[in-house]
Amino acid sequence: MADAQNTPRGLRSVITFIGRRNAGKSSLINAVCGQDVAIVSDVAGTTTDAVAKPYELLPLGPVTFYDTAGLDDEGGLGQKRILATRSVMRRSDVAVLVCGEDGIGETEKNILSEAEKFRLPVVVAFNKTDICKIKSEDEAFCKERGLKYIGVSAAEGKDIDALKTLIIDVVPAELKDEPLLAGDLIKPGNVVVLVVPIDISAPKGRLILPQVQMLREILDSNAKAVVTKESDLQQALCDLKKNPDLVITDSQAILPVSKIVPQEVPLTTFSILFARFKGKLPDMVSGARKIDELKDGDRILIAEACSHHVQCDDIGRVKLPRLLQKYTGKNLAFDIFNGHDFPENLEDYALVVHCGACMFNRAEMLNRLQECRRRNVSVTNYGVAISKTQGVLDRVVCAFGL
Repeated sequence: MADAQNTPRGLRSVITFIGRRNAGKSSLINAVCGQDVAIVSDVAGTTTDAVAKPYELLPLGPVTFYDTAGLDDEGGLGQKRILATRSVMRRSDVAVLVCGEDGIGETEKNILSEAEKFRLPVVVAFNKTDICKIKSEDEAFCKERGLKYIGVSAAEGKDIDALKTLIIDVVPAELKDEPLLAGDLIKPGNVVVLVVPIDISAPKGRLILPQVQMLREILDSNAKAVVTKESDLQQALCDLKKNPDLVITDSQAILPVSKIVPQEVPLTTFSILFARFKGKLPDMVSGARKIDELKDGDRILIAEACSHHVQCDDIGRVKLPRLLQKYTGKNLAFDIFNGHDFPENLEDYALVVHCGACMFNRAEMLNRLQECRRRNVSVTNYGVAISKTQGVLDRVVCAFGL
C-alpha cells in the first residue's frame, strides 16, 4: 500500500463507514483493509474520533477509508462525536452505511436523508450475515429507492471483495476520471515554462503540490518543461529558440510575468489550474468578477483548507485583504476561517475567497462550491482573485474559453 500512503491527502478519494454503534463498522473496515486499522470491541461507542486509513482500492486508486463514531451516540460528548462524523460525511466521495442485526431503522433512514442532501453516494452494507439474514423489508426499502446494497460478514470475511467492487461502482464518474491541470492544452514536443518564485513563503527544500503535479503532467504529455524564477524569466525566454507554447506562473508574480510574456503566448497561473483541477473554474471566475460589485462594509470570508504558521506577508491574511481594499477602494471587513467546515453564518458574506485547496480532495471542494451556490454566496480562490485585482484575469483564463 506504499502508493496510497505516499499520495497526498488532497488527491485521495474519501470513503466513510457510517452507521449506528455496534453495527460492526470497525470490524468491516478492518476486513476491507486486510489489517487491524480500528479498535474492535463489543462495547457500544468504542470508536470516538474518526480513524483514517490510506488504502489502494484498485482500479479506483488511492483512497482514505474513515471509521467513524456511531450516529446514535448519546450524551453531550456523544453529540460532539456525531458532529465530527457528519463533518467527515460532508467531505466524502462515498458513504458505506453499515447495518447490524436490527437492519434499517429511523437512524439509518436519517443518515440516508442526510447523504441525499449532500448528494453523497451510499452503499448499504448489511453486516453480520453469518448470524442473521437481510430482512425482506430492508431489501424492498433499498430496491424502492435505488440503493446499492450487499450482505457481508466482517467476522467471516464473506463478500468483502464484492463490497469493494460495489463501492467503486457508485463513485461518481467525474471522480473516476482524473481531472487535468493543463494536460489538454499541451501537445507532444511543446515547451512549457513554469515560473516558480523562491521567497519567504516558499517551502524549504521542495516545490508545492501544484508545481510538482504540473511537472508530471508536462512529462506525461511528452513535452518539455523549463523552470525558472520570475527574476530570470526574461533571460529564460531569450534562451529559447522560439516562444514557449504555454507559461504558468505563481499567482503572486502574475503582474511582472504578464509584462514579460508576449501577448501571443498563452499565460495562466498554478492557482487557476488548481481551481480547475479541484472544482469548477467558471464558478471561481464568476466569483472574482463579483469583486467589482463589492460595497463599503461588505464582509469577505478568507477560507483556508489547513492550519499553518502565519508569516508577516501571509497571502490569505495580509496580501489578499490589502489587494482587495486597494482594488475596490472600499472599506471591507475580513474574517479568516480554516478547517473542513464552513461557518454557520455563510450568508453574512458578500464573497468567499478560498485557498488553492491542496489539502482537500475534489469532492470536498465541489461540496463547498455547492454550499456557496445553495446559500447564494459568490466564491473565488486566491489566485483567481489576485489575477482580477491585477487586471489580468481575462488573459489568464482565455485558454479555457472563459
